[in-house]
Amino acid sequence: MTTTRSLVLACVDGSPISDAVADYTAWIARRVAAPVRLLHNLEHRVASTFDLSGNLGPGERSELLEELTELESRRSKILRDQGKLILDAAESRVRAAQVDDIVALQRHGSLVDSLIEMEEEIRVLVLGIRGESHSEQTDQAIGEQLEPVIRALHRPILVVKRPLEAPPQRLMIAYDGSKAARIGLDMMTMSPLYAGLDCHLVQVGKNSAADQAVLAEGEAVLRDAGLSVVSANLTGDTETALLDYQRSHAIDLIVMGAFGHSRLRELLFGSVTLRMLAQSQTPLLLLR
Repeated sequence: MTTTRSLVLACVDGSPISDAVADYTAWIARRVAAPVRLLHNLEHRVASTFDLSGNLGPGERSELLEELTELESRRSKILRDQGKLILDAAESRVRAAQVDDIVALQRHGSLVDSLIEMEEEIRVLVLGIRGESHSEQTDQAIGEQLEPVIRALHRPILVVKRPLEAPPQRLMIAYDGSKAARIGLDMMTMSPLYAGLDCHLVQVGKNSAADQAVLAEGEAVLRDAGLSVVSANLTGDTETALLDYQRSHAIDLIVMGAFGHSRLRELLFGSVTLRMLAQSQTPLLLLR
């Protein structure tokens, strides 16, 4: 039996961004009428190796190993208990936002592996731009697990960077007319998430006749679905043009494809996706 892709899944870890993750999760869940799953993932800890030879006798080595095993067991329990508190806080926050269908989950192992196991159930994944271990880094820092998660999953992923001060009203869609971009537009036309929002469809190029035709085609797709659309051809550096437009038009949410270029091009020129994640002050909804 095929599993319905219906869940809004939120990754919470106790970082300062976790509250924002819960708030955006509740916003999405209300708009698409989907249940919420809250995930706290405990990475496997690689046990340290100790050289217990030296002058220790067999009995002393055995006793020390037992103490180390007990210490690791106590540490694991503390982390599980801490995770339960994190999940309880996130659940309370989502319930306060009038979402009732919530299940809290705690998984062990790689976060990427945990998400891949749940991928068929995910409608939208919500996570912070960096986790608890990166909370003290600069505002443009990206968590070490973010890129592997984005590359591994083929589901919409909302990356949160700031608290949700008010429900999003204006979104910007970065569009280039590619097959993947058109699939993204089709996904948007079928989702209630975007209904009633002001959609700014923008393309960064040379503003040529071909560019204008591509943008007009995309605009027609959105208008035919009943969405309110403003379109704009932008020129210049891609990230600069998009971010300038976001600021000047008070865009609340940026929608774009993730990692559209080849891996070789990314190695040579860097990834637009990663640079936008680092520089944008607005949440990014990445369509895969």
